[in-house]
Amino acid sequence: GISRVFLAVAMEGSDSEITSNGGPSVSLRQKASSLMASSAAAYRSKPASFWALLALSGGAMLTAFPAASLLSRLYYNGGGQSKWILSWSAVAGWPIPALLLLPCYLFGDASPTWPPSPWLCFWYALLGLLSAADNLMYAWAYEYLPASTASLVAASSLAFSAVFGRLIVGKKNRIGLSTLNAIVVITAGVVIIALDSGSDRYPGITGRQYALGFALDVAGSALHGLIFALSELVFDKHLSNGGDGAAATRFHVVLEQQAAVSLSAFAFTSAGLAATDGFAAMRREAAGFTAAGGGAAGYAMVVGWSAATFQLGVLGATGVVYLGSTVLAGVLNAVRVPLTSVAAVVWFHDPMSGFKILSLVITVWGFGSYMVGHSSAKKTARERGSSPQQHRRQNQIRS
Repeated sequence: GISRVFLAVAMEGSDSEITSNGGPSVSLRQKASSLMASSAAAYRSKPASFWALLALSGGAMLTAFPAASLLSRLYYNGGGQSKWILSWSAVAGWPIPALLLLPCYLFGDASPTWPPSPWLCFWYALLGLLSAADNLMYAWAYEYLPASTASLVAASSLAFSAVFGRLIVGKKNRIGLSTLNAIVVITAGVVIIALDSGSDRYPGITGRQYALGFALDVAGSALHGLIFALSELVFDKHLSNGGDGAAATRFHVVLEQQAAVSLSAFAFTSAGLAATDGFAAMRREAAGFTAAGGGAAGYAMVVGWSAATFQLGVLGATGVVYLGSTVLAGVLNAVRVPLTSVAAVVWFHDPMSGFKILSLVITVWGFGSYMVGHSSAKKTARERGSSPQQHRRQNQIRS
């Protein structure tokens, strides 16, 4: 899968190797040459449009998701109180992918997937329901947890993405020793946060509320991994991309799926918001809002930017799943953890205890070990599958 190529290219030079004669490990210069050669080969294996879309999708995840997390905390800091309103803002931006589809239809060669099959409609509705539940869980978590803590706990989504990707999608998301190691290490980081729950609790938040936010954050991370895996399954079974080479030319199916799933989630969340008198609560909250300049204008700015950043982040994640895999999306989702944690400490002055710093280091360590181990395993598999002539050329280069 492309995720393995992507990770191998990213970390190719991290492993030291032994020559065929049992000699010393290759030099740094040889590693750099090997990395450049592998990078060039990987780049040439796919069209430039493929890499551009993958870079844009990954970039959207790494910028929009942290921004959305910070805006969620800002909503509560400014006086917002409704979990349903925050959940609603996460899907209120559903017209964004729909609008992006128009140029694909009007000026490109893309044609709508219409009429959608009954199974496709079922998957869109199910993914919308799961997304609505996922957003509500995160809304609970961000009310009771500091943004830095909530993002660290959300790093567990890498473990859930790996497990669900393997169980639901199959061989494309293999679980090796590096994956198991990352799961254990990142889980240890989450446990450390749980044991240190008293150090970063906001005033007025009880131990029971903190525990509830923590549990729902973990549950939301699990649901996040499940949504990634089910989205990849839908692409493979119902919206086949025709291979990596054709993926870039059929990228409009990502926009179609995201628009349909977000619209479904918007319908479910709007029903819940109406049932809890949330639309009337918006006017009351706006009147007393204190963040982003305060008042109705500040409230509209926070809710509006939340809608935009949530939608762009999810759209980027869906693009990574389509072009890559569930595991790659989980990896990039874990990369945003240190970005969000540091930003929360700087902007919101979140408490950063020694245990939280240790958890952050462990989380980054787990992610790094996954990258290195995954790259090493892929490299070994490539060499085992290469021809004897290729083996001889590699050995000559190393010696």
